[in-house]
Amino acid sequence: MLQDVLDTAKEKMKKSCDVYEREMMNVRAGRANPKLLDRIMVDYYGTPTPIPQIGNVSSPEPRMLIIAPWEAKLIPQVEKAIQKSDLGLNPSNDGKVIRLIFPELNEERRRDLTKLAAKSAEETKVAIRSIRRDAIEQIKKLKKNSEITEDDQHEAEDDMQKITDKAIKDVDAIYARKEKEIMEV
Repeated sequence: MLQDVLDTAKEKMKKSCDVYEREMMNVRAGRANPKLLDRIMVDYYGTPTPIPQIGNVSSPEPRMLIIAPWEAKLIPQVEKAIQKSDLGLNPSNDGKVIRLIFPELNEERRRDLTKLAAKSAEETKVAIRSIRRDAIEQIKKLKKNSEITEDDQHEAEDDMQKITDKAIKDVDAIYARKEKEIMEV
C-alpha cells in the first residue's frame, strides 16, 4: 500500500518532467530541428496528420529544414499549415520540396526564450511539489488509519522527499541544456 503511493507519485513526477522536456523541444533555438514540425497538422484526406507522417523531413544545414511530401499536391497545404503555426517561418517551395530557413536569433529574443523556459521549468517544479504534497497526505492518512507505523510514515516521507529532489534536479538539468542551446550563438 505504502509502496503504491510512492510509485504512483514517482510516475506522475516522471510524466511532468517528460511533458516539460517535450515542451522545450518545441522552443525554437535558432537551429533547425525536425521535431518542431511534429505538432503541425496538415489536412491529409480529411484527417489532421503531423507533417513528418506525410513526407520526409531532413536538415541538410543547421538553419534549414527540407520537407519532401510524398504527394506533390500536398505542398500548398503544408505551406499553409506552417504559416498558420506559431513558428514564425515563411516556407518556400520549388514544386517538389519545401524549404524552411531559420533566421539567426537576436540577443533580446534569446533572453525572452530563456525566460519562457525558466517560467515553464518553475511551473513544472510547482506541479512536482503538488504531487509530493498529495502523496504525503496519503501517507498521513495511512498512519491515521493505523495501516502503517510512525517509523514507516517518517521513512516514506523521507523517500518521497528524495524522489521529489531527483525530479526537480531533472527539470533543472533540462532547463540548463535548453538555456545553453538558446544562448549559443
